[in-house]
Parts: sequence; C-alpha cells; structure tokens
Amino acid sequence: MRQRPVYMVFEGVVTHLEIAPGMMGRYDGCTQMVTVENEAGNTVNFLMNASTFVVDYTTLYESMPVTVFYSGDTAVPAIYPPQYEAAVIAPRQEGQNVFVGYFNNLLMSSDQRLKLNLAPTTQVVTSNNQTFMGNPGNHTLAVQYSQTTRSIPAQTTPERVIVLCGM
Repeated sequence: MRQRPVYMVFEGVVTHLEIAPGMMGRYDGCTQMVTVENEAGNTVNFLMNASTFVVDYTTLYESMPVTVFYSGDTAVPAIYPPQYEAAVIAPRQEGQNVFVGYFNNLLMSSDQRLKLNLAPTTQVVTSNNQTFMGNPGNHTLAVQYSQTTRSIPAQTTPERVIVLCGM
C-alpha cells in the first residue's frame, strides 16, 4: 500500500520574495524563494515552483499573511533558516480556513481530524480551476471552509474543494 503524504503547516507573514535556482541550478525565473516569519520570530524559506499550488491564484507580496503547507516526508538540508518546498500556499483571510491532506473515499482526512460533508453548493475543482467530474475521495485535497463542528473528528461543509491531482 502506498504511503499517503503528510503535510506540515507554517503560518506567518511573507517577509521576502526573490528568484531562486530551479532545475539544474539555473535561475530561469520559474522558482522563487518565499521567506515567511511567524509571530514567534521563527523564519522559514519556502521554494515556490511550478508544482506549488497557490490558493485563489493570488500574487504573493511582502507583508502578506499566509499559511504554507509542505511535505513532512521529504528530506531537507540541515541549514538555517530551514528550507522546504512549498506544496500549497494559502493567503490567510478572515473567517476562512484551509486544510490540505489526503482524504479517503468517505472524505475523512488521513489524520482523522476533518470529515467533509459536500453540499450542492460546494465547488469541487482541479488545481487549474476546472470542474472535477469524479469523486474527490482518495485524493489529496485543499479544502476551503469557514466553520466546523466541535466533534471529533471535526466536520465541515466546505465552500470549495481543490483536487490536487498527482500529489
């Protein structure tokens, strides 16, 4: 059985953006280094490349509050500040939450923390904003929602579900 990805989360404010070397070490403009600092003053550098999904296709800028999701399963260089490849970057918005994780066919997250209850009004799309025609279960999803129940697991009827095909 294939191991499901585990996503780690870092929340903070973008403090710096710069071009970074991409494939083969070339500065081709397709990869950027996004530096994010949290409230405790911890800084993390994230590589944002063509495979990074930015929620709502928002252009990042310095001072923007963001939540960054990155793979907890990949090896990282022992450098300071730490550097990870960003899988998903979500601009933080008042009243909106984003969760990234693998969901089974019953729409339960692999960490058992969130159960999705889709409604007819829930938008289910691919990462290029096309209507997803299948069952979003058994995929890695970026879920946008505003409220959850206080149950265990928390349940939500999301506003939007983005199916991250191939992740």
